[in-house]
Amino acid sequence: MSGSFIRAAAEDARPLLEVHTFATPNSVKVSIALEELGLPYALHGINVRKGEQKTADFLALNPNGKVPVLVDRTLEDSPLVLTESAAILVYLAEKTGQLLPAGGDARARVFEQLFFHASGLSPAFGQSGFFQRFAAEPQPLAIERFSSEEKRTLGVLDGVLASRPFVAGDAFTIADIAHFGWLWRRAFAGVSLDDTPSVARWYEAIAARPAVQRGIARVEALVPQD
Repeated sequence: MSGSFIRAAAEDARPLLEVHTFATPNSVKVSIALEELGLPYALHGINVRKGEQKTADFLALNPNGKVPVLVDRTLEDSPLVLTESAAILVYLAEKTGQLLPAGGDARARVFEQLFFHASGLSPAFGQSGFFQRFAAEPQPLAIERFSSEEKRTLGVLDGVLASRPFVAGDAFTIADIAHFGWLWRRAFAGVSLDDTPSVARWYEAIAARPAVQRGIARVEALVPQD
């Protein structure tokens, strides 16, 4: 972890990292990363079920109208406002020198998995869940398309994990955190791990990590209890 980052955190009792977030697959990645990195942070709940991500105040932070958003107040000039969960994970890892190899093949493998998640597994899971749960009318073609794609991408990940303990190799990295977010919310898309034993083994190992459990608990506490 950089010395300047430690000094900045020590000089101000309040957390200098703020996350606008909710209990969503992408949001939980950030709280897990922050817990794994041991950084102080504050969460600001954005209830996406009530459409709070579409308010003017939130859109001023992220015109794309999605959580999470990281606000880093440790910088000398002005706060950094950063969106997109993968970008936030990379930023935090590079800022602290943890959870991301410095170079070489190991670093490339992490980015390979981050891009696979962002372009393949994440949209397949999200779209499959949407058409199954929220489409005004049944959309058989869309459901079949994305259900097939979520199973295919999960199979690809299972093949990767058949020969590695973690998704990018021998070490736990931000790539594992990225994939874990949607696997944590796999019920939304109706996904089972019954046919992907390597993913199931990996998931249980990640879910057992104390920092992961703390990160999940932090975002789940934002959900109103009706």
